[in-house]
Amino acid sequence: MPARSTPILLVEDTPSLARVYAEFLKKDCAAVTTVETGAAALEQLADGVPRIVLLDLQLPDMHGMDVLKRISAQALPCAVIIITAHGSVGVAVEAMRYGAYDFLVKPFSAERLTVTVRNAMERLRLAQLVDSFEKDLGRSRYHGFLGSSLAMQAVYRIIDSAASSRATVFITGESGTGKEVCAEAIHRQSPRADRPFIAINCGAIPKDLMESEIFGHMKGSFTGAVADREGAAARANGGTLFLDEICELAPDLQTKLLRFIQTGTFTPVGGSKLEKVDLRIICATNRDPLREVEEGRFREDLYYRLHVIPIHLPPLREREDDVLEISRQFLSDYVREEGKGFVRFSPAAEQALRTYHWPGNVRQVQNVVRNIVVLHDGDTVTPAMLPAPLGTPAGAAANAPLPAGGGANGHVGGHTGGHTGGHAGGHGPAPAHTPSPKTVKPLWEVERDAIEEAIAACDGNIPRAAALLEISASTVYRKRLAWQAEGKL
Repeated sequence: MPARSTPILLVEDTPSLARVYAEFLKKDCAAVTTVETGAAALEQLADGVPRIVLLDLQLPDMHGMDVLKRISAQALPCAVIIITAHGSVGVAVEAMRYGAYDFLVKPFSAERLTVTVRNAMERLRLAQLVDSFEKDLGRSRYHGFLGSSLAMQAVYRIIDSAASSRATVFITGESGTGKEVCAEAIHRQSPRADRPFIAINCGAIPKDLMESEIFGHMKGSFTGAVADREGAAARANGGTLFLDEICELAPDLQTKLLRFIQTGTFTPVGGSKLEKVDLRIICATNRDPLREVEEGRFREDLYYRLHVIPIHLPPLREREDDVLEISRQFLSDYVREEGKGFVRFSPAAEQALRTYHWPGNVRQVQNVVRNIVVLHDGDTVTPAMLPAPLGTPAGAAANAPLPAGGGANGHVGGHTGGHTGGHAGGHGPAPAHTPSPKTVKPLWEVERDAIEEAIAACDGNIPRAAALLEISASTVYRKRLAWQAEGKL
């Protein structure tokens, strides 16, 4: 049944009938406004749109159909029920053509009127639900995100719900899935959107400087502190503080962060005055935080303080065809930036993009598309332009033998570059086609050598080396620790 506050506009020039209809509707709705002319009806519609319009066609100043046409032309969100003593199929058809919900011929019973009004209200309610679902499930862009898959629609809805709260958000997901984009989306959707958004990468800053980065320091508090410095917590006052790679924090700093979250107060390094701030904390990690807690690397009490609203960002391989939307957008952006002529991907190239595993997620897509645009030109991206491991590496086709049957030995959609490299190596004249052991290394060795060479080139500066390699510093630290534990470094 309609709610009692539901507004209904009754347009009827016979006062006695108007009173009868209003009495019929009294039990279902107390907000009936009655007018006697078409002009008065249009004035009411200009002041505010009712949910239901009961419209007589024979009015003293104009035909009711003209009022209906005005409602239709302005696409007003109301249901119009035509009431008339002169019903005909032609009039009914015309009324329906202009969007009338139903057609009542006088005289009609109270039950016929109330049932028609209730059905019209239910139709409006269902239409609103459909519009809401289309809005929620049809978003292909959301702040910095791009993608219309169901997995991302769920992320958008969580952000919508969580943004207005002060609760801490804990974002998890693989590298390259857009954790900082998610944090910025929460901030931009929140009441703090016009206040600062300050991001700190806990894995890219040396541990002995991290406390100063977050809480600031006083002049002379340590070597090199030549002046007072405001930390991220103070700069984010009133806004949002984003702590990326939170699991990289040292244990002693985890303790200080826990106290900061509990009290909202902190003391700068070397200071004695307690400072208070009002901010929201969002954190992120590409690790499994519960496993970090179980293995003693992350405080359990801090985890539960931070893990109030969890958001997991799905990897690109679980996002249906979002990779195509993202690739097309990057193609458009880089074509404009580089002055090239690409306008599309060929169907075969799109299939390669769709079936590849994308271990580096969106960041890897970005690098692949930039590679294509910088090194090639034309109007269509073809599979031959795709860099390894999606396409055939440069020079590999000349060295690789054709398989039996004469087909190309392509491996589009493989999970890693290691398999592609195994098939693209040079072959000697021996019938067995045994690849030379000097030209093939295990993938971890190639990765280790590349990382160590970058660190050496940067004079031991790991964050700088990581930036040049386009990976996070925490990834470098983690891999080096693992290689050391296994005796591989």
